[in-house]
Amino acid sequence: MANDKMLSEIKSPDDIKKLSYVQLGELCAEIRNLMISTVSENGGHLSSNLGVVELSVALHKVFNSPNDKIIWDVGHQVYTHKILTGRYEQFSSLRTEGGISGFSSPEESEHDIFYSGHSSTSVSSAFGIAMSNLISGKKDYTVAVIGDGALTGGLAYEALNNAGRSKARLIVILNDNKMSISENVGGVARYLAVIRSKPEYFRLKAKTESTLNKIPLVGRLLAKEIFNIKTRIKNRMYKSTFFEDMGFRYMGPIDGHNLEQLSEALDSAKLVNGPVLLHVNTIKGKGYDFAEKSPSEFHGISKFNIDNGETNLGTENFSSVFGSKLCETAEKDKSICAVTAAMALGTGLKEFSEQYPNRFFDVGIAEEHAITFASGLSKGGMKPVVALYSTFLQRTYDQLIHDCSLQKANMLIAVDRAGFVGEDGVTHQGLFDVPMLMSVPNIKIYSPFTFERLNFDLENTIKQEGLFAVRYPRGNDTVLPNGYKISEKDFDLFNENGAALIVTYGRTSAEAMYAIEKLKTENKNVSLLVLNCIKPIPKEAFNIVMTYKKIAFYEESEKSCSVGTAFAEILSEKGYCGKFEHIAVNNEFVPHASVKALMEKFKLDRESIYEKFRRI
Repeated sequence: MANDKMLSEIKSPDDIKKLSYVQLGELCAEIRNLMISTVSENGGHLSSNLGVVELSVALHKVFNSPNDKIIWDVGHQVYTHKILTGRYEQFSSLRTEGGISGFSSPEESEHDIFYSGHSSTSVSSAFGIAMSNLISGKKDYTVAVIGDGALTGGLAYEALNNAGRSKARLIVILNDNKMSISENVGGVARYLAVIRSKPEYFRLKAKTESTLNKIPLVGRLLAKEIFNIKTRIKNRMYKSTFFEDMGFRYMGPIDGHNLEQLSEALDSAKLVNGPVLLHVNTIKGKGYDFAEKSPSEFHGISKFNIDNGETNLGTENFSSVFGSKLCETAEKDKSICAVTAAMALGTGLKEFSEQYPNRFFDVGIAEEHAITFASGLSKGGMKPVVALYSTFLQRTYDQLIHDCSLQKANMLIAVDRAGFVGEDGVTHQGLFDVPMLMSVPNIKIYSPFTFERLNFDLENTIKQEGLFAVRYPRGNDTVLPNGYKISEKDFDLFNENGAALIVTYGRTSAEAMYAIEKLKTENKNVSLLVLNCIKPIPKEAFNIVMTYKKIAFYEESEKSCSVGTAFAEILSEKGYCGKFEHIAVNNEFVPHASVKALMEKFKLDRESIYEKFRRI
């Protein structure tokens, strides 16, 4: 921070309004250096943030946050916004426990309007605020910044369709950082796009229309005909008027790294009486060569070496093991298809996409469509495997019930990043998939926590008919204590005839194993029941469970409607009279911290389990 000469003077967005464009350019360079340095130490979303530095600066130069509301879609691109809104001094704490979040967070600042860890929500929420302003007579502006990737999500179109018919002061900024939505023809079109984005153009246009409308008898007809001619010429110049067809005033495309053009375009958008879509072209990873060349790899990245862009991560993790096993299985079974929602790299499906391109489907940020599409593949005789992060699976509840379970679909849902995910925090923890899936009829759920068991569950479920989910954590293989091995059965019992019983599943199982081994050194005997299949809960397991007078169920999930809740209900039905305790996340949102710290906080770690049973 010693070299952040200009940044150190920025305490709020008001401080940038008085700066010249040359000074703002210097500020942008400092912001990029700070971002690269911080993310190299803490991990985070780099390429998307480097691409919106100038856009973020221009927004805060032109608008008056927080009175004017700026809503980011997705909220992982808010690093510049955070720096400019009073969080420069805290920025080194990005994504660390007790530090600032890597996503927009209303708890941090009044400038962060919505939590936005999931995609395609900005236009809906921004339109709601804009309509609220219109109803109450407020003159404030509402801005939604949405990427071209987020426009693959259907919710964005539902909102655009609704908002385009309104008179709200809504400005939607399309941050186009990959492929132009409306391809333009030649230099004249680019020149006209800039001209049409200048405030002077809108003032002259408004004055001309006003003058024409005052001409008796023919004025309004003349104004309308001129408008029609202009529209026809523009349609020849621009291949798509999609947004204007929906009711938006389309402006752009504008160079998203030209501060002066951006500021003028935003000033112009404020002059329009109704919804505006400003199309801005940006470059992902702008200003850092490694991120520009490999934007996907630097989208969400762990710690890395600034000089060469290399990370220290090992090659194997649960996602990569899943991807390799699926490739191996698909070689033998030509009906296997892989479906994902804009997460081919993150879910380990890159290799599959290269080996079996005709059987690989990336549907974009459209998880709901992914599930129903896969159900259709199933009806056609294929065996779809849908790979989604736990946090994004939340969006598919209706499809799972109506389009999969009810339809008796033959498919597998691979639930990646189940449980705590760590530094991505409150919007990304994988704590809701179990309560959600437990309520879906006719689904069988497995929860492997070793590579070996993951491979077995994948091969086993793909062979069978029906609806299956296999959920697994983020990260590397789980190391078990000597003498422990997870079998191919639906449950495993370790250390029989203990004075108490621990029941659990997933990676908490390994923590319990280590706790039991430590208890053995003090002559404390505790048994462990590991549920490899968590729905349906194996009936045979209850014959064992009923013999214990003290049971503790440990679960890396939200407590309500979870496996532990179902387990306790069955125990009650069977007339269990012993002591039962359920340790889980007590129906709360979990902020960012390391997985280790979160396991300790919620008493799911080996030391907490050991302390609980050492006095039996």
